Amino acid sequence: MAESAGSVMLARSAMNRAATEGQRPAGRPVRGARRISAALAGLAASTRHELLTFDDPVASADYAIPEPFLELAGACMRAAAERADEVRRIVPRHALARIGDGLRIPGRARLVEAIPFKMILVDRTVAAVPLDLELFYNGLLLIRDPVVVQALVRAHHVCWAMAEDPVVYTVPAPSPPPDELPPQLRPVLDALLAGLTDETAAARLGMSARTYSRRVGELMAALGTTSRFRAGAEAARRGWL
Repeated sequence: MAESAGSVMLARSAMNRAATEGQRPAGRPVRGARRISAALAGLAASTRHELLTFDDPVASADYAIPEPFLELAGACMRAAAERADEVRRIVPRHALARIGDGLRIPGRARLVEAIPFKMILVDRTVAAVPLDLELFYNGLLLIRDPVVVQALVRAHHVCWAMAEDPVVYTVPAPSPPPDELPPQLRPVLDALLAGLTDETAAARLGMSARTYSRRVGELMAALGTTSRFRAGAEAARRGWL
């Protein structure tokens, strides 16, 4: 436990040092549900090799977080896990029922009494940590500083070595739905996930506002939803990210 606590303190110290002493900040703060959703979708889309997390699937139960946001966050986690060759989730013991039954995410999970903070770490190059260390909905810090990222990797590896395997946790990756995203709608989906306004997206894509609005409608119809939050979650579920 002392080694685990020391690694966590090292990670926090590295974040503080990079933020106060370096010429660039330790990370970029992201606030607002729309921008946070876009950041989570971006992390999922960029995952290639490894996904490390400190996760508590039941942490949001006592907070009034919109269900569409929770659906999107869960879909992004599943999409990232399906892309990665190696997935290691560290979760608190009280979440055992959720990781074994409620959240079907491929990869491996181990149990600890309590996680030090929530975290998503992709390919040892970028990490996301909640600004309050508890809930991504309240804002997150996107960290690319290599010193901080490596400190977080070390903290996760030490905690992983000391954590316990659950009795059963083998979840096969689900087969992706057979349908594919129509190519003309890909730029529209990317614009929505980036959190662009309709006016900005239309101008960037060289479309009239009316054409862009029509394409958004086509995308929503293809995804079977009228909610932009749910559209992101459904796109992640289908493997379109």
